Amino acid sequence: MTGNRRLLIVDDDEDIREVAQVTLEVSTCWEIVTAASGEGGIRTAVATPPDAILLDVMMPDLDGPSTLRHLRSHHETAGVPVIFLTAKVQATDRKRLEGLPISGVIAKPFDPMTLAGEIAAILGWDRAEGGSRV
Repeated sequence: MTGNRRLLIVDDDEDIREVAQVTLEVSTCWEIVTAASGEGGIRTAVATPPDAILLDVMMPDLDGPSTLRHLRSHHETAGVPVIFLTAKVQATDRKRLEGLPISGVIAKPFDPMTLAGEIAAILGWDRAEGGSRV
């Protein structure tokens, strides 16, 4: 699927990664790439920068905010839009996360039927669109 928008999903939960990947591959024209850890996500993103990253907040070893700091420190990924994926949806948690340099927050568990639409709305993407970063 060359030429399509490339979305990197970084989540330590294999089931979440798989559901998100399958859902987005079926409902969009985006290329979906996954990583199982913050470290893996950084390596993948720096090697081939995606158009956006869906990043889990709570991961062992390197959590989402720490992963985000590393991503922002690399020239290749400094400007890549990041959407946090989190089970912490209380107002205080959400406000803290939205204060970081991210594009948005999506709550877990997410609805597979609306995930693509939520991502598209946050990033200003068309689900059928290819091409490069907005």
